[in-house]
Amino acid sequence: MIDWKYAWDILPALLHASLKTLLITVLGFAIAVVLGLFLAVWRRSRHAWLSWPATALIEFIRSTPLLIQVYFLFYVGPSIGLNLTAMQIGILGIAVYYASYTAEVYRAGLDVVPRAQWEAVRALNFEAGRAYRRIILPQALRPVLPALGNYMIAMLKDTPVLSAITVVEIMQEAKNLGAEHFRYLEPITMVGLFFLALSLVLAYLVRRLEIRMELPR
Repeated sequence: MIDWKYAWDILPALLHASLKTLLITVLGFAIAVVLGLFLAVWRRSRHAWLSWPATALIEFIRSTPLLIQVYFLFYVGPSIGLNLTAMQIGILGIAVYYASYTAEVYRAGLDVVPRAQWEAVRALNFEAGRAYRRIILPQALRPVLPALGNYMIAMLKDTPVLSAITVVEIMQEAKNLGAEHFRYLEPITMVGLFFLALSLVLAYLVRRLEIRMELPR
């Protein structure tokens, strides 16, 4: 049933589109893990002017679909001064969406750090940034790495949502090729294999990172 010649002919176009998928995933996740950390720290803050807005933002983003959020940024954003390309909107939208989830992951990791560690940091009068960087975060990150890895893979698989705002990533390219040649079996199958292979590679890399960060027994 599969036309191998046709599959070979469309492979370069799909590989080219896959670069956009990878770029969205890499940049989006890089933003998400950094922004998520700040949101988690702000949510845990004793200052209401920091914790309340952070909590409200996290809950709002987690409670609304990604598709609606990128639609809003793309179609409503220009009217409020957000003049970005579809690709930039896509990266921003998916990054902020997953930042709200990584924030909860970080919060769980920070809650696992023994209370004595926090008290020791305060007793030694550590500056906040140094305390998080040198003492707290190394202990908080180890147990949450699997969850962060899962969200990275989930972000990869959510990139086709951005085709709704004209971002031509690999899934949209597959649909375009299928409509052009009236054959969907080959392009859709190849896209499915691409996501499967890349998800397995990412899962393996995350596992290797987990092993590397394990404490010696």
